[in-house]
Amino acid sequence: MKRHTFKQQITPLSLCISIALSTPMLAHAADTTATVKEDVEVIEVTGLRNAYRGNVQEKDLPQSISTISFETLELTGITGLQDSLALVSGVTRQNDFGGLWDMFAIRGFAGDENLPSAYLINGFSAGRGFSGNRDMSNVEVMEVLKGPSSALYGRGEPGGTVNIITKKPQFDQQGYIKLTAGSFNTYRAEADFTTGLTDDLAFRVNGAYEDAESYRDTVESNKTVLTPSFLYQLSDDTILSYELEYLDQQTPMDRGVVVVEGKDFSASNFYGEPADGPVEINAMGHQLQLQHDLAGDWAINAGLSYRTSSFEGSATEPRWYDADGNYIVRQRRYRDFDAEDLSARFEFSGSADLFGLQHNLLIGADAYEYELERLILRYRHNTAPAGSPESAPEYYAIDYDNPVYRDALPDMIDNTSDLEEQSGQGIYFQDQIDLSKDWKVMFGMRYDNFSQDITYRLDNNRKTSTSKSYFNPRVGLVYELSDEARLYTSYSEGARPNSGTDADGNGHEPEESKSYEIGMKWDYAEFGFSGTAALFSTEKANILASSPNGDGTTEAIGKAESEGFELDLSYELTDSTLVSMSYAYIDAQNAKEITLWDWYVIEEGARLGNVPEHSGSLMLRQFVEFGGFEGSGGFVVQYVGTQLGDFLEQDYDLPNYTLVNLYANVTLTENLELNLNIDNLLDEEYYANSYSEAWTMPGEPRSFKASMKYLF
Repeated sequence: MKRHTFKQQITPLSLCISIALSTPMLAHAADTTATVKEDVEVIEVTGLRNAYRGNVQEKDLPQSISTISFETLELTGITGLQDSLALVSGVTRQNDFGGLWDMFAIRGFAGDENLPSAYLINGFSAGRGFSGNRDMSNVEVMEVLKGPSSALYGRGEPGGTVNIITKKPQFDQQGYIKLTAGSFNTYRAEADFTTGLTDDLAFRVNGAYEDAESYRDTVESNKTVLTPSFLYQLSDDTILSYELEYLDQQTPMDRGVVVVEGKDFSASNFYGEPADGPVEINAMGHQLQLQHDLAGDWAINAGLSYRTSSFEGSATEPRWYDADGNYIVRQRRYRDFDAEDLSARFEFSGSADLFGLQHNLLIGADAYEYELERLILRYRHNTAPAGSPESAPEYYAIDYDNPVYRDALPDMIDNTSDLEEQSGQGIYFQDQIDLSKDWKVMFGMRYDNFSQDITYRLDNNRKTSTSKSYFNPRVGLVYELSDEARLYTSYSEGARPNSGTDADGNGHEPEESKSYEIGMKWDYAEFGFSGTAALFSTEKANILASSPNGDGTTEAIGKAESEGFELDLSYELTDSTLVSMSYAYIDAQNAKEITLWDWYVIEEGARLGNVPEHSGSLMLRQFVEFGGFEGSGGFVVQYVGTQLGDFLEQDYDLPNYTLVNLYANVTLTENLELNLNIDNLLDEEYYANSYSEAWTMPGEPRSFKASMKYLF
């Protein structure tokens, strides 16, 4: 019988590195190894290479990369993408569409406010469409690649790209079951199991079910995620993998509170209508990847990804506060979105000696077809009545201090009905050249064709078409100060197609960007000291802003600029004490005065929304032994500075805040672990994000969580 060793190659950690306890499932993210049974012949299978990376090592890339391991997520009790990104420098929360999807900005730049933030899963786009709040139960490690990656990845944001690397099947049988209970009647069950089905075929399945109430009145949610996957060794040199992702999420849209200057309010007040019910999000994703190793270190990688998603439900949303009647004026909308996304990728990579120099080459092509169908119904009353909301029930208002909910909700009429179809094709090339022992230079380029058709069903099926092509170069230089430290600099250009239309039904020009970066990265393993530091400057054109009418349309606001400094450090203070920190200074502002919707004037130099100048985090972990038990404990401190809460008005700030979270992990037996978490220990009152005073989300108060994990 053969013996198989599968190694999953993942970029070394540079942020929040944690030393794993001796448990079967806490395999370190840098190298995951599994072995089956006794044998005669030994075959080593090299894991799937990272997409768009070739065989270039992370330390030799001319850009800053932060990573978070599954172990760090477990320790801190983080189960969602949005919370995990708070540990990374330069990443900030954005208005998250009433808590229904993940929205973040990297280095000051988010994306289209009407769509979730773009991110990758194993190199494939997962940001097109509606996949709810990303669960972390199947995540092995998460990378945040800073700076524009469009020169290779295509269609990315200039601030950076998030790439989630999922857990892969192993041939050695192992798994866990984890049960969690916490504040606000939060209950969660999570499981993971992997085994070898034959000598050449491995299987893995993981997932979670979560049911929770909230610190917000009447807000309840539940979520089911499931991810089965297979890994098949076709031959000594060929690996085929398949992965399915399933999500069912039911959560009411919650726009938060309406902030009125000088007036007290309750952070728990919900100004929607419970009778609307939850918004249901369903998503199904498939990934098929093939890697074939050729002579030397050359390899062919190919993959297909197909994702479908739907977003359906009604929601009542605040519009403004009426001081005369002390009530909130509201509107009601029904949304039915369906998205379909098919993409393919092919890469050829390896190293060669040309003209006396070492070249690390990557040649690739990708393509996608994307379809988004939208239907929006709406009720809105625009004439303010006299008196209280009870005296004018057709106005659809609710008392500010003591909300009273309704049984009968107003009917809605058609507001938006359209079909958007996108297609894109790209080719890319990258060459990292070893000029000498100390100097490496990287050249990259990408050429894209993009087309977009939008059919307006409420306008006699009027159709608009747009097609664009663009070329994005990338160049970088790395100088090796020593085996442990490197200096780098880079220049990149990027582009990203804009989805949706303006108020007149016209499509948008693609976003375009230019970015400069200089930095240093180091890893002194002997002293347990690693980190990155970077200075950056980025400008971006054709940025979109959402209409204040909330009708799903957008307007181009011209140009914006962002420059700043980032620092990520990890240091082993002692053999049993580990500390990591991140810090970012970001100056993100509008670069050109523009008037929107005839009444908003955004001046040059105006700040971008939900982007604090200063932010950072500090994490400490202490390993201990007591009473025959082993474990660790520590804290995470997060600081978020003052940030603009309303980009259009430019007169509303969210105050700075500091959160202190505690965690502890105890190994009770060889197979049993206990994890305890206290979030927001000091019960800080804060605002997590906003779109305006009318849509401001208060942060969660102090909460507790306990988890029991059984490993087998």
